[in-house]
Amino acid sequence: MQVERTAPLSAAGHRDDPALRLPWDPGRTLWVGCALVAVFWILSWFGPEPLRFYTFFPLWLGYIFTVDGITYRRSGTSLLARDRAGFAGLFLLSGPFWWVFEAMNERLDNWFYRLPIEFSLPVYGFLASIAFSTVIPAVFGTAELLRTFRPFDRAMRLPPLQMRRSGLLLLMASGVAMLLLVIVFPGQAFPLAWLSLFFIVDPFNALRGRRSLIAQVSAGRWDTVVCLFAAGITCGFFWEMWNYWSVPSWEYQVPYVGFLKIFEMPILGFGGFPPFALECFVMYVAVRRWFWRAAARPISI
Repeated sequence: MQVERTAPLSAAGHRDDPALRLPWDPGRTLWVGCALVAVFWILSWFGPEPLRFYTFFPLWLGYIFTVDGITYRRSGTSLLARDRAGFAGLFLLSGPFWWVFEAMNERLDNWFYRLPIEFSLPVYGFLASIAFSTVIPAVFGTAELLRTFRPFDRAMRLPPLQMRRSGLLLLMASGVAMLLLVIVFPGQAFPLAWLSLFFIVDPFNALRGRRSLIAQVSAGRWDTVVCLFAAGITCGFFWEMWNYWSVPSWEYQVPYVGFLKIFEMPILGFGGFPPFALECFVMYVAVRRWFWRAAARPISI
């Protein structure tokens, strides 16, 4: 099983890459991002109605631009600097991806949205899709920023654990079983919603010869997994913090573990963000050949 090796991010060798020559300094997106965050953070919490109802996307776009700009200034490369079309493609992938979890929640009923006004179904679908489009770019941008810091900027190795084809098929079967348990026993199996897609899609990627986190771990490489875990927790913190005083907002009704909340999220619920980041990654790998050029490299985690 082949493992794609990802070099740590560094300034050396990137600024002179012709592929990164853009008509503007990508580092300027840092200031655009900071401005967006400053303006729309205030508006989302304290702004007049109905303006504050429409701040989620520009606020998170500001976050994405901010982390992208910091990453570029630290390393000489970033999501936006490498591939503008690929960067935009992440937004297009993110919306449909999160709707999968909204479909799961129809069965789980673990979260619900408090809306200040009643939207028609088409309008709600459009506004929600725009908001959901920021999820994957935020996770990947955060992961790339973390790669510029120790200990995320180097390979993390443990003894390898070889995974044969039969083992990958078994993992895929376990992922399908998890998904079925979520559907049949939502009140008991709800945590598996944040694992099932990973165990279905990542072994599939490995079997197809694509980049696979399981393949990396099998070869003793844990740095991508650890980086994505940290990115998931980081984004989760900002999702919950900015949601707390925002309108609209979401709330949770999670059985058994609804105690000791940080913002609206029960503390144990934060454990869902790290595997969710893995699911963002494996889904991107699964579809990238369909939607991105072969030479495109919008992510470097």
